[in-house]
Amino acid sequence: MSRIIKIPYGKHSSQFGVLRIPDSKEPSRIIVLIHGGFWQSKYDLEENNPIAEDLTSRGYATWNIEYRRVGEEGGGWTGTFNDVIDAINYLSKLNKAYNLDLAKIDIIGHSAGGHLALWAVSRTSPVHSELNFNKLNVPIKKVLSLAGVTDLNNMWEYHEERGMKSVVAALMGGSPKEVGERYKVASPIELLPMSTHHVLVHGELDQHVPVELSKDYYLKAIEKGCYVNLVVLPNVEHFKIIDPSSIAWESVIDIVLDKEKPS
Repeated sequence: MSRIIKIPYGKHSSQFGVLRIPDSKEPSRIIVLIHGGFWQSKYDLEENNPIAEDLTSRGYATWNIEYRRVGEEGGGWTGTFNDVIDAINYLSKLNKAYNLDLAKIDIIGHSAGGHLALWAVSRTSPVHSELNFNKLNVPIKKVLSLAGVTDLNNMWEYHEERGMKSVVAALMGGSPKEVGERYKVASPIELLPMSTHHVLVHGELDQHVPVELSKDYYLKAIEKGCYVNLVVLPNVEHFKIIDPSSIAWESVIDIVLDKEKPS
């Protein structure tokens, strides 16, 4: 039987994580989960409950984190970003009490969570200190971006071309033309190269985050000499990739087990 514990890492009601721990005497390998929902407060970490349960059943501890989102006090620029850093760093306060192996931390982020996961590990030290970004203090072994928003500029343009209200602008506090400097320090494709091994997994049928974002990021990352893999899944849409009953999820598990096969 696994244990499930809700633990705050800050004072705001959205600054908490849910830790699931497998029944094991050995230190548990930990996987951080970052949910999507285009950074909006109407979506929360419950999206990741099924994959958290699946991973824990396979012997992994999971730290499913919540964070302040657009629509909440302190959410958006820059609170959302710092909350993710703080939540990951909080593992250093949990490892002894819950027997976690901090030498083997992976991060899985879906959609907007993929953006936040890639952004977080690209920051080994504060950049543009006036933006008050916190520093990531725990080592990350691998990052999995599942249908991740790897390029905020292109995601904004994708919405604009379709006459959609830009959720990217809501996160960033403006368009790329209005707050361009913010996009340069918040968009993963602008922050390459990254030293951490990372894997991009994307379904070809994704209508929410186009697969071209992952493909373009991958090509630039390869040019920059990054340790990066791309796995494109045919006949897979945006949410199937986090469905534990799907073949797509088995592809993600292969990556967790270091069995990924690049496209």
